[in-house]
Amino acid sequence: MVGKSALTLAQELLNRHGNLAILASKSISNLTDTIGIGNDKAATLQAAFEISRRIQSQSKWFSENRVTSPKEVADVFVPLLLDELKEKFIVVCLNSANKIIKYEVISVGNLNSSVVHPREIFKVAIENNSASIILIHNHPSGNSEPSNEDIQITKRIVESGKILDILVFDHIIIAGKGYLSFVEKHLL
Repeated sequence: MVGKSALTLAQELLNRHGNLAILASKSISNLTDTIGIGNDKAATLQAAFEISRRIQSQSKWFSENRVTSPKEVADVFVPLLLDELKEKFIVVCLNSANKIIKYEVISVGNLNSSVVHPREIFKVAIENNSASIILIHNHPSGNSEPSNEDIQITKRIVESGKILDILVFDHIIIAGKGYLSFVEKHLL
């Protein structure tokens, strides 16, 4: 890669392989045919293309599918939180057709210390004109059972949502590859 900038190399790759969609489908050996691209850079490119494909796939799922079950939501968020070492609290905004508009991380904390307040959650919900929301947080410990604090905070959030006319659709705890739905456990 001596003497070539990243932009020059990118231009050569696109000229050689066509558009980005074609380039993304090339194998590592096809990518290493370009001078300046070795196995490491080719593997990095392949990883970047895969990340992009997954993001596009997830965005497409959000825009095309209604949320109909906690399992569907867990299937989307378990991979995002699987190896997370810090506790994260996420609010997922839904429109009136129960399609995900946006999700946002509200709080990040150490083990058992991700604290949230209804005003933070509903600020995001109101800004996105949400009809309802789903609360999600992970338990890095792997224990999916809600603590008393989880239950009390959820009750406060549900009550606040009633005042604002924004339904709390569910609260899902992600623990490893598993999950617990407050709706399925009749806690909501």
